[in-house]
Amino acid sequence: MTPVTETTPTAEPATPAATATSATPATPAATAAPASLAELAAAHGLTISGARPPLPSYVRQLWGRRHFVTAYATARMHATYSTARLGQVWHLVTPLLNAAVYYFIFGIVMNASHGVPDYIPFLITGVFVWDFIGSSINASTRAVHSNLGLVRALHFPRASLPLSTVVQLFQQLLVTMGALVLLLLACGQTPTLRWLMAAPTLALMAVFCAGVAMVMARIGSKSPDVSQLMPFILRTWMYSSGVMWSIDQMLRKDHLAHWVTVVLKTNPAAVYIDLMRYALIDSFDPHALPHHVWAIAVGWALLAGVGGFIYFWKAEEEYGRG
Repeated sequence: MTPVTETTPTAEPATPAATATSATPATPAATAAPASLAELAAAHGLTISGARPPLPSYVRQLWGRRHFVTAYATARMHATYSTARLGQVWHLVTPLLNAAVYYFIFGIVMNASHGVPDYIPFLITGVFVWDFIGSSINASTRAVHSNLGLVRALHFPRASLPLSTVVQLFQQLLVTMGALVLLLLACGQTPTLRWLMAAPTLALMAVFCAGVAMVMARIGSKSPDVSQLMPFILRTWMYSSGVMWSIDQMLRKDHLAHWVTVVLKTNPAAVYIDLMRYALIDSFDPHALPHHVWAIAVGWALLAGVGGFIYFWKAEEEYGRG
């Protein structure tokens, strides 16, 4: 019988292709891939999602969303009192009820009407104007935080949110201004050319409120608790702005330092309220206005409007990121 011998298979030599695959180092193209992707994205105009655009580009984007801002503000205005029986009538009733309460407390109980001619027109004008200023600033603290779902789902200039809040309340103010004119006529005021001054006053006041609204929207987006403090801050500001009382009449009774008088009379709320009173009330003493009042009104509007817009834009990347 022939013995069977086992043969051990010999290892095949490595092929040149296999040797080249195992020994070839990483190609430069692999390491340059991220740079190529970045160049490709830049070539097609792609940017990082949520990145802050340059300021001129941001302004153009915001202008392009102006119809959204207006439509969003109008929808919110109609939805505010949609479940109430009186509906939109509350836009008129609310400031009138506030004026009635303030008249009873300050005009009758505290006798703040003494020495102030046409106190009822004086009071209701101040209440209507302050209602817009205070409501704009108070509501703007929640403009971003209360719309986090919208902020995280869609890409749009975040300044649209506080601006839509101011537009909504400005639309309400225009409605209440019609009621204010009727009340002034009922109180014996006669229309004069000075009434035309109400238009630039409203415009400057709206720009000022929009700027402050954007500042408060940025602060409120990071610190939601600010919205709980705002009613107390705004109430203090209201009492120091002469809404229910004449700053001149009260300061004549108290021998305060001159700088206190200047601060009280040139604070923005007092400036816009007194300008509106001067425009609409025949007996309002022009000497109650601070010197260079229009320069002060324009200065506050530019400072708040431009400064607030830039302050809000600088944090564009942070909104909605927790």
